[in-house]
This record gives sequence, structure tokens and C-alpha cells, in this order.
Amino acid sequence: MAIVGAVVLLVVLIALGGYFLYRSLPGTGPSVSANASEAASSAGDEARDMGALYIRVIGESSNVFVRIPGGDVLHDQVIRQGGSINFADAGEGLEVAIDDPSAVEVFVNGELRDVSDEDPGYSFTISGES
Repeated sequence: MAIVGAVVLLVVLIALGGYFLYRSLPGTGPSVSANASEAASSAGDEARDMGALYIRVIGESSNVFVRIPGGDVLHDQVIRQGGSINFADAGEGLEVAIDDPSAVEVFVNGELRDVSDEDPGYSFTISGES
């Protein structure tokens, strides 16, 4: 009887492992779609709330480093897909470095800055004066 129970438990564990492996594969999760007018409308609303610097990860992940020029580090972490950071005010300015520019969308003062073609480790500075 113990052997039968062990076999059943093994089969259940293999089935669960297969299920969770399948769910972890890219493209097997729920998909989201929106028409162009909805996307444009929400992008316009979002731009007003972005502040001085808004970075959203659209690729797999990227390390993002943000600091006050010559001073305190404000952010130095990997951001995963769908994650974002936002700095409402540039204060004295911000130095930004992005490990994988093709994986992020960068907005400076609400305006998209295309960094997708830049080399890994791309960095730029935002002036504190708006």
C-alpha cells in the first residue's frame, strides 16, 4: 500500500511540475491588447504624471542607476518587465545609467527619449532646471 501511495505522489508531483513549467514559458500567460486610440489616450494622461524622469521596462529586465550628480545614489537595482521608476523632480539634476537601453522606455519631463539604439551601459544627465 505504501508503494502505491508513493507512486501516486510521484505522478502528482510530476504533473504539477509540468504545469508550472508550462506556465513559466514566454507567451503562455494572458495577453493584453488595446486599440490605438485607447493607447494614445492613456499615454497622454500618463505623460502629465511622469515628472522629471520616468523609466518603464518593456523588455525582460534592465539595471537602472540614478544618482544626484556627484552625490547620493537614488536607485541602483534591476527592474523587471512591467516595472517602472519615477522621479517627480530632478532637484539638482540626475545622472542616469541604463544597462540595457533596448529594454526600457525613458520619459524626460513627459517626453519620450528614444534610447533603444544606444549601447549597453548608456548614461545621460538631466538638468535640475526645468
